[in-house]
Amino acid sequence: MADLVRKAQQQVRELVMNALGECVAEGVFPAEPIPGFNVEIPADPKNGDMSANTAMVCARTFRQAPRKIGEEIARRVFLEGTYFDRCEVAGAGFINFFFSKQWFAEAVKTVLTEGEEFGSTDMGRGKSVLVEYVSANPTGPMHIGNARGGAIGDCLASVLEKAGYTVAREFYVNDAGNQIEKFGLSLMLRFRQLTSDEGRAVIEAEGGDTEKVCTAIYNESGEGQRFAMPEEVYLGTDIIAHAKNYIDEFGTDLADKPDDEVKKALVAYALPKNIDGLERDLKKYRIVYDKWFRESELHRNGAVADIIGRLKESGYTYEQDGALWFRSSELGDEKDRVLIRDNGIPTYFVPDIAYHYNKLVTRGYDIAIDILGADHHGYIPRMKAAMQALGVDPKRLNMVIMQMVNLVRGGEKYKLSKRSGKAITLSTLLDEIPIDAARFFFNLREPNSQFDFDLELAISQSSDNPVYYVQYAHARICSVLRRLAEEGIEIKPADTDTLCCLGEPDEIELIKYISTLPQVINESAKACDPARITRYVWELATKYHRFYTNCRIMGEEENVMQARIALSLAVKQVIANILGMLKIDCPEKM
Repeated sequence: MADLVRKAQQQVRELVMNALGECVAEGVFPAEPIPGFNVEIPADPKNGDMSANTAMVCARTFRQAPRKIGEEIARRVFLEGTYFDRCEVAGAGFINFFFSKQWFAEAVKTVLTEGEEFGSTDMGRGKSVLVEYVSANPTGPMHIGNARGGAIGDCLASVLEKAGYTVAREFYVNDAGNQIEKFGLSLMLRFRQLTSDEGRAVIEAEGGDTEKVCTAIYNESGEGQRFAMPEEVYLGTDIIAHAKNYIDEFGTDLADKPDDEVKKALVAYALPKNIDGLERDLKKYRIVYDKWFRESELHRNGAVADIIGRLKESGYTYEQDGALWFRSSELGDEKDRVLIRDNGIPTYFVPDIAYHYNKLVTRGYDIAIDILGADHHGYIPRMKAAMQALGVDPKRLNMVIMQMVNLVRGGEKYKLSKRSGKAITLSTLLDEIPIDAARFFFNLREPNSQFDFDLELAISQSSDNPVYYVQYAHARICSVLRRLAEEGIEIKPADTDTLCCLGEPDEIELIKYISTLPQVINESAKACDPARITRYVWELATKYHRFYTNCRIMGEEENVMQARIALSLAVKQVIANILGMLKIDCPEKM
């Protein structure tokens, strides 16, 4: 796709280098290697549309004042046939270039010509990326942190696709290990309680109503439970519901079986239902994965055992106190890590290593990106160390740390506790606020930043609500188009001469801004920060609303009107492209 900003930067570089060549040929500057210089977009438009710092970086080489160097270069810059109509030297020697009207016309035409493809780049062409996100513990429903991780991961995957990467989305199901043991223990204890005399009395007293039974056995205050439970179990009412539903379907024959058999049966019953629930809730959130990868598969196919063997062969393991250790401290980690405990059971670290090896080697993705919670900072150096020990470039593994979000209503924060079962789930959140607002709000800040999610703002229909404000900009343009049709005004194809009528400050600012989308896409992909795109479209809406207020469309001279219609259509296209990328609705009426 055309990136006029990048082309303009390249053109400036060529113009400056040609002028330098003339200076050297004329003996103005010595024939020395030219230091690298930058061509950037100035923060202040008064300093031009492109600016080169060539004069400053060449001062030492040429033994001349930067200002004089800049003036000599500018005097020899030949602008005919380029994107620029003038070149000036400012300050200490910055060489500033100003776009011609033809460039602005070409920028609008590019958006309209490329349509849905505008903004796409080839930065990641030929490279494959696996983005793993959410990967919520399947022992319970998804909480608010998973909601943010889902929005970040899914939108990041879309940004990477727009940047030219081949992208796959994946959910890692932790269906093995300690959390499943804990899940089984929790289910077994609740089952034992429900099949006891007192438990049967509760069921009978509540008429068998599952919700009422759960409330009777565990009240939401976390106090006065009918049955005592140990500390290290899951206390959510979903555990009680699973046990109750199992009894409803299969009876109580399991009550006579040993604890291990009860746990196995209940996990086999409840875990698939939880995973189905996760998938159902995520689809409601507009997230569909290419693959649900199960940890248990790594144990079944021997990948966990194989990775232990490979680490031993690497020379980065040793035995101590009956356990097998990984020398991760030699590879950048803060300390060595246990791989196999003295009881012969691998730590959770081993299947995680096997999983990432599977991503990058077995399946051969060029890059693996994980969206992780704030408590995973220490996880990054140890996993990169493991990849390095296995001969995998650790730079191919990128881990994005995501901070938690505070839910706020009426200025008060919710207090969340997953253990007590009081956490707000993804499902209940989406019952309270629009999906568009959830996906947009969770991407308003970079992943590693905390912020307050205002539930009242998310449902408000006002300019204070960012997603409403952006959607309204799109709907406003659609309204203009409807009024034009009602007035019988024909929208004509925009040619260069017509578009050269655009020259008002708000018009120029808007055109320059939409032209930067390809660069913003690349920057967002490099930084793994989809919030840059969300903030970009929010700012675009602000600029369009300002343009709409200051630059009348209907009633103007024909060429001016058609040029402003074309600019509005270009903005409409960019907003639609971005909201589509974020999987947010793009309404035509509001």
